[in-house]
Amino acid sequence: MTSASRIHRGALRRGLDYAVLSVLSLLFALPVIYLFIGSLKPSDQVLSGLSGFVPTDLTLRNYTGVLDTFSSDSTGHFWTFMAVSVVVTCTVVAGGLLVNSMAAYALCRLRWRGRELLLTAVLLLMLVPFESVAVPLFYLFNGERNTVYIQALPFIANAFFIYQFHTFFRAVPPAVEEAARLDGAGPWRTWFSVIVPMSRPAFASVAILSFLLQWGSFLWPVLMVSDPSVRPLPLAISVFQGRQPPEWGEILAFGVLLVLPVLVVFALFQRWFVQGVASSAVKG
Repeated sequence: MTSASRIHRGALRRGLDYAVLSVLSLLFALPVIYLFIGSLKPSDQVLSGLSGFVPTDLTLRNYTGVLDTFSSDSTGHFWTFMAVSVVVTCTVVAGGLLVNSMAAYALCRLRWRGRELLLTAVLLLMLVPFESVAVPLFYLFNGERNTVYIQALPFIANAFFIYQFHTFFRAVPPAVEEAARLDGAGPWRTWFSVIVPMSRPAFASVAILSFLLQWGSFLWPVLMVSDPSVRPLPLAISVFQGRQPPEWGEILAFGVLLVLPVLVVFALFQRWFVQGVASSAVKG
């Protein structure tokens, strides 16, 4: 086979790969496109099959309708829901990055009795779904219902994220830490000054995954929140269920307002997230 034919076959294969990836990307993007277009259309035109993708009669009335729906103390206020979700999610993400990374570093690098047993317990906890412990947690924290902090407290420590940090820390060369110890750095300074800067892809990956999980959390707020003043966004959308006929345009507009922060966070951390996924794939 000549070099020209090899180059031609390579270009053809790349073109086919890009075509397949483009089709798959479009399939994944279609629901989001439908969401954005539907949020700008009248409710009677939203659920109209493929014609729902056609941007006709666009208006911002659905968004103003969402804000008008949540404009009293009985229903709660939309921006209060947004503030609660932001506070709870940021608390879980920031606290989780600190707690889970420190726990993973202690399990990976420090030498102490019972370390392997605790690591095994962390791995086993990854197999336990939250639904199986939700009711015991509800009775345990029943006196703390309708508070903001109780929506975040059970989710700061996460076995899966500890394991993810642990996997990344194992790939950090021990010589780097030995050099830090020769310079007089203890475990705290080594973790903060050496491990954290070298693990930005892992921190970005965990931050995005933690944000996604907490931002869309529904079961725990359903159990613990009944006061509109501390209601998060995912719980507030249930207000639309009692309306007849359903205002689908406003529901999709609410969905857009719920999705936008996720897209912003992913756009900000995308580069480090891709690096973290790629490095995990190489290690695996």
